[in-house]
Amino acid sequence: MGNDAATIEAAAAAEGPAAADTAFVRAHTEPGPVPFVPEVRLRMAEDAIALWELTERARGAEGLAPPFWAFPWAGGVAVARYVLDHPELVAGLRVLDLAAGSGLVGVAAALRGAAEVRAAEIDAYAVASIAVNAELNGVAVHAELADVLDGDGAPCEVVLAGDVFYERAMAARFLPFLERAAARGATVVVGDPGRAYLPRGRFTALAEYAVPVAADLEDTAVKTTTVWSLRP
Repeated sequence: MGNDAATIEAAAAAEGPAAADTAFVRAHTEPGPVPFVPEVRLRMAEDAIALWELTERARGAEGLAPPFWAFPWAGGVAVARYVLDHPELVAGLRVLDLAAGSGLVGVAAALRGAAEVRAAEIDAYAVASIAVNAELNGVAVHAELADVLDGDGAPCEVVLAGDVFYERAMAARFLPFLERAAARGATVVVGDPGRAYLPRGRFTALAEYAVPVAADLEDTAVKTTTVWSLRP
């Protein structure tokens, strides 16, 4: 990708931030089927650390979050697998893919007949990635750059989230949002590969999968991952 990638990004930068972000995503990823959910194709990177360093240089900042949008994470893969196998969860309904990353879960919901899919992210690269991946799969997913955690996800009737309980501070924000969504009647489903901050007593297990993951992202090549439903 090298010089070609730099040329593409420079040309896109002249068109504005959104075009530059999309060019960055395309330049540093390659399309392919997702392991364990081959029905979905994503643009993915090979080297997490190298891409992380590239994003920091591109933004001119250090300490950025990892490029969650460039890899299929175990929690999202498990939720996507569950949605693909249980289309009745989303068919004909409005769906929110929360902290969507690559948009994997939202794409799976769209493929299984969701009436509308919103994918919320706070990373502009992720928003670009979601749009690119939706196009790659021939589905409509509305990607939005927004922190929605002070709300309740309305009017979406289904809220899906993959792997959002990996840090204490994150869990402290995500759980109240999910509880508010459930309290207004939304179905809330999350995927979790054994993170420390998932309050398991609030959830009911729906399925368990052995999910293959990128070796440089996790401590093992396969993560046992559970799909959970939040109790109303």
